[in-house]
Amino acid sequence: MSLADRKLPLTPAERLQPQNCALMVVDMQNDFCAPGGFIDKTMGKDVSAGAEIAPRINALLDRARAAGVPVVWLRADYSHDIIPDSMAVKLAARGIQAECCKPGTWGHEWYGVQPLDGEPVVTKHSYSGFTGTDMQDVLKKLGRKTIVFTGVQTQVCVESTLRDAHAHGYYCVAVQDAVGSHTPALHQATLDNVKFLFGDVAPASDVLAAWPAAR
Repeated sequence: MSLADRKLPLTPAERLQPQNCALMVVDMQNDFCAPGGFIDKTMGKDVSAGAEIAPRINALLDRARAAGVPVVWLRADYSHDIIPDSMAVKLAARGIQAECCKPGTWGHEWYGVQPLDGEPVVTKHSYSGFTGTDMQDVLKKLGRKTIVFTGVQTQVCVESTLRDAHAHGYYCVAVQDAVGSHTPALHQATLDNVKFLFGDVAPASDVLAAWPAAR
């Protein structure tokens, strides 16, 4: 079968049609986004991106819900007794004792955004939302082919999850002003790489325009 015979959605507009899309919110939690959280206090990184992107994510959430685009939430639980050895060794090498996004703590709570009842929340223990989770089952039930990515950190959990989504055959869209990072150069490198090979990069305004409210 030739590529022409596969009837692929060749334009971003086709891939962004609301009936094709799911919106994913990645790791918008206090430990990643808030002053005094793990990234700020323990890692010493700039967390201002969280506050910058939260309003745009909320605008996308409102429009997705109005347009019938399902929302999938991804959250981290990096408790020391559950993360893989490959993550634990990096913490141990730095002498880090603090636990990131441990359930029951302030750091685990959502930052600036909130799921509605019934919206699926997938908990991960490594950087990709597909590893050791039920993400594939969640997405299969939704029956959507395009995943629109928002959240943090662009070059870590957003990128890891996006790459795995691409490997599973999903069309991926990174919303360039609704993903954020503590390291702007790495944020931009991920967006450049996504645009080159792994999907589309679009501003929130383009996504909002593609999702008119359902009648």
